[in-house]
Amino acid sequence: MSTALLTDHYELTMVQAALRSGAASRRCVFETFARRLPNGRRYGVVAGTGRVLDAIEQFRFDDSELRQLADTKVVDKATLDFLASYRFDGDVWGYAEGDCYFGYSPILIVEASFAVGVLLETVILSILNHDSAVASAGSRMTGAAGSRPCIEMGSRRTHEEAAVAAARAASIVGFSATSNLEAGRRYGVPTTGTAAHSFTLLHDTERAAFQAQVDALGVGTTLLVDTYDVMEGVRTAVDVAGPKLGAVRLDSGDLLVQAREVRALLDELGATETKIVVTSDLDEYAIAALAAAPVDSYGVGTKLVTGSGAPTAGMVYKLVAHGGDDGQMVGVAKHSKDKISVGGRKFALRRRNTNGTAEAEMIGIGQPPANDGDDRELLVPLIQRGRVVGAELTTIDAARAHHERCVAELPRRAHQLSNGDPAIKTEFLSP
Repeated sequence: MSTALLTDHYELTMVQAALRSGAASRRCVFETFARRLPNGRRYGVVAGTGRVLDAIEQFRFDDSELRQLADTKVVDKATLDFLASYRFDGDVWGYAEGDCYFGYSPILIVEASFAVGVLLETVILSILNHDSAVASAGSRMTGAAGSRPCIEMGSRRTHEEAAVAAARAASIVGFSATSNLEAGRRYGVPTTGTAAHSFTLLHDTERAAFQAQVDALGVGTTLLVDTYDVMEGVRTAVDVAGPKLGAVRLDSGDLLVQAREVRALLDELGATETKIVVTSDLDEYAIAALAAAPVDSYGVGTKLVTGSGAPTAGMVYKLVAHGGDDGQMVGVAKHSKDKISVGGRKFALRRRNTNGTAEAEMIGIGQPPANDGDDRELLVPLIQRGRVVGAELTTIDAARAHHERCVAELPRRAHQLSNGDPAIKTEFLSP
């Protein structure tokens, strides 16, 4: 499926005007970055890079797209002819998927002619802003959960395609499974699920519902015990499934108090290995508050897929350099009062101390400083001359492992949930 119309009208009108002025072929550098992290956040997480590479490969103006543009008179005939032969033939560099980022980190750099590069602005931003927002929130949640598994279950709280992307982003930051079957098919994310309150209400009694579920799915299933009276539900669940019942799920009430009461009752009934799963509009703060509770896993929905208060990563896609008349690249930047950008093609290093702990995000133009052995280069090649070369960095397994390493190198203050400054500062180095 073509991604060419997942874009804004003005990108095509800019191409039309640039073709007329002769500037369309100028070599340009576009940079994706966030000027700041969401208020109070200590770090962000890059997610969606793999989907960006797929979108660029599928960015083609086929007959259907060209007919739509012609019928609606979005651009003229010369521009349609250009679009008909459009193929991204430039280079893309970026932070590896799963890496952490900070204010002004050059997360994705696109080098191409103006007409080729400018068309990608919207599709790149729509993917990275959504997926990185979900991953950034999800990383805080898995950090708060520690060794307890988190399950992504927010499909009903967002757009159907956003739900699939959210499940992928959550998996990158450590979520163990998703409720979304399409994410399982498309990305291989493990899926899980049992029953909702409607299944209990369908049956004449709670016991009948539990018996039907156990008969169909076995005693290892998870029974939802809070449709009526929680403690009575637990007794019925163990009576139906026996002491080998897989788990019970709590979805309402004071989860801390209930978890303790339910654990005590399960143990009293001999179901000492039965686990407790909690859901009910959890976020990182609620998960942290349950750290002392006898909870075995968390199901997270709304707060995850909406970025837990930061539904977009706030990234922008800006022209930072273009070829001059002499063939040399010229840095350009926006200088409006509250939307400052920095011109020039960037390098990015994460400065670490001798213990491997990150101390600063070092960003500069030109040649990077000599590496003392502790610095980590952040930009990796993703596309070269139109050909994807970094796909192996964007698999879920690779991105997840990379995320674990990147979070581990952050200073301890990065893992605090209280509002605060970014975990490390961003420093611009003079060329």
